[in-house]
Amino acid sequence: MATLPVYRWRLAPEGLATFRQLRALGLRPAGQPVVAQLERPRRRKEPLVAFLYRIDRAKPVRPMTPARWAALAKANAARQVCPECGRDAGYRIPPSLGMCVPCADAPQLAA
Repeated sequence: MATLPVYRWRLAPEGLATFRQLRALGLRPAGQPVVAQLERPRRRKEPLVAFLYRIDRAKPVRPMTPARWAALAKANAARQVCPECGRDAGYRIPPSLGMCVPCADAPQLAA
């Protein structure tokens, strides 16, 4: 297996972009393989890694259809319903709590 070229942070050649950079340009990788790797060094930790794609092979982002907008709205609404009390919290339930804040604080208040 061939290894990918590795570039240091901010030293990637022109014509290559990360996924987020492609998205900011309104593009998507479109199934193309990763052509290089970008590494950002950190102290006492492993470096942060980002994969690079060719900009000339990227395709435009697919537009959102009404069905996709409806599915996204339904999914977001489901993330606002507390599984404990069944109420709409009015915000996205944090995965760390798994329930709305009043339900998470109830055991602490009872003690």
